[in-house]
Amino acid sequence: MNKAFGIQNANVLIEKVTKTLKTRAFDFLKKMEPKYLLSFIQNEHPQTIALILSYLKSEQASGIMTELPRETQIEVAERIATMDRTSPDVIKEVEKTLEKKFSSTMSYGLEEIGGVKHIAGILNEVDRGTEKYILEELSKKEPNLAEEIRNRMFIFEDIVTLDEMAIQRFLREVDTKDLLIALKGSSKEVSDVFYNNMSSRMAEMMRDEAQYMGTVRLAEVEEAQQKLVGIVRKLEEMGEIHISRGRKDEVIV
Repeated sequence: MNKAFGIQNANVLIEKVTKTLKTRAFDFLKKMEPKYLLSFIQNEHPQTIALILSYLKSEQASGIMTELPRETQIEVAERIATMDRTSPDVIKEVEKTLEKKFSSTMSYGLEEIGGVKHIAGILNEVDRGTEKYILEELSKKEPNLAEEIRNRMFIFEDIVTLDEMAIQRFLREVDTKDLLIALKGSSKEVSDVFYNNMSSRMAEMMRDEAQYMGTVRLAEVEEAQQKLVGIVRKLEEMGEIHISRGRKDEVIV
């Protein structure tokens, strides 16, 4: 390259290519208010909306998802969850529809977008009513997919974000053996949250058992953690504990 263009020109060319490759499609949309962006894309095909939301941050995408018509929410959520890789040609075609109002960027190569993790992040930010509706309707069409999304929305380590009353209520439902195995793969910070919400005697017994517990397979740890996550979600559905969900949760005073 140095011989063909000269050192200075080659460096300039490399810099331009590097900047282009670092630019994600629809990057210019991230500066827009969700309501304004919603008015621009709400009449697009659900697949197009799903593609756009997959490039946005969960907080911005959740604002749009919440305001979409109910039937569109389900289609968009399903398409984001099942999306894996998208051809640059498809992305360019979608961007062309936005050219009249916004400048577009070029995307090279296949980019990882969407997926279960992304839609889980979006649903974590929307209000509880929207989340519940989308998951219930999605369960009717794709029960396994809906369950996978639920599992990604609240992970074991998130239990430490619950208040003390919620953790104590949760502990009353937990099998001690499952908790010991689940804590085997956790940090001291997570373990301490549980121990601090037990009686001194119970916490001491748990620590002793954990110390003498043998090696546990990772699959067993993950299975135990998932059981406990299931208990948290069940208690929330029963209205006995509350899980904070972004900025749209209503605060009752």
